[in-house]
Amino acid sequence: MEPVGSDVEVIWNGRRVHAFVPALLADRELTLDAPTAARTAVAATEVAHAAEALDVDYEPLARLLLRSEGVASSYIEGVTAPVVDVVLAEEQLGRSRRGAAAWVASNLAAVTEAVANAERGAALSIETLCEWHRTLMTGSPTPERSIGVIRNEQGWIGGTSPLDAHLVTPPPGELSVLLDDLITYANREDIDPVAQAAISHAQFEIIHPFGDGNGRVGRVLVAWVLTRRLALLVPPPVSVAIAADVAGYSSGLVLFRLGDHRRWITWFADAVASGGRAQRALISNVEKIKQQWNDRLAATVRKPRSDAAVYAALDLLARHLVLTSQILADELKISRKASLATLHRLVHVGILTEQGKVLRETSGQPAVLFVSRDLLGLAGSSPLR
Repeated sequence: MEPVGSDVEVIWNGRRVHAFVPALLADRELTLDAPTAARTAVAATEVAHAAEALDVDYEPLARLLLRSEGVASSYIEGVTAPVVDVVLAEEQLGRSRRGAAAWVASNLAAVTEAVANAERGAALSIETLCEWHRTLMTGSPTPERSIGVIRNEQGWIGGTSPLDAHLVTPPPGELSVLLDDLITYANREDIDPVAQAAISHAQFEIIHPFGDGNGRVGRVLVAWVLTRRLALLVPPPVSVAIAADVAGYSSGLVLFRLGDHRRWITWFADAVASGGRAQRALISNVEKIKQQWNDRLAATVRKPRSDAAVYAALDLLARHLVLTSQILADELKISRKASLATLHRLVHVGILTEQGKVLRETSGQPAVLFVSRDLLGLAGSSPLR
């Protein structure tokens, strides 16, 4: 098979190299055959079943799911950090908002932003992609001049330079036309949603419009397409499935570049279906854990009314994973003293563990951290631990 596109000669540091410019999506024949369409239909059905498992108070579960997506997407790029450190970065606790944990937390923020964009019905644009990139790269070592802007230098994938790269990506002068074509395709509403997410992601990865972070922005784009086209409250954690088969993912992207879009879509549809199943499993496991917690509390209750704050605190755990007396006091509108007593009660019955102290950036006062080991295990239960 030959790549669907053209090679163009570019000069890089005084050397001649050939960059690949993919064919425009508008010019490619991207229809689905019956077997491929059947796989995308199965994926959409799995996602729909997972969506049905979300109850009215879905926000805490949604945050757990989005965290799984963000952590897995970062893992694919080799960016890892202990889940508890990621959560601390999300809560903006600790001495610094830089480093791997902050970078992973930024991935969650970017996915959350994309989901909000999709829910508002906002169309995709170059500005939207740049906003996601700006959010995603918060805490990263990437130079400020390269954050939130389309690259103006030659890019490549793999290797140390375009001379030994796996793929030399389109030169900067080609990016405007390629991105306009991609955005037009991603905004369509008359094509198979799962195939649309697969093709949009693959074309984005070939274009590689940013100096860094393209893989993660491309997977944020997947979340945006699926949320928008399937009318989801929260997208399935597709990156968890991708992280479990990075070789298959990479091979699928190569197949797409070589013109075999159907095999790529088939692989991607299976990843989406797996993400839907993972979403249902996580929701089920959270419900089991919450039932175990309630059973533990019920066995120790003497004055039910006095335990109202304790039960209310349980509902916050899936959203925060890490609690402090200040966070709990703010959320439940109770005093710091009552908040601390509630947290200690949860430690006493084995629901929370006292993690230690961390220095707040704002006041410099050390905050005692309380964590749910059960939920932290779920948040890091993709191939990350």
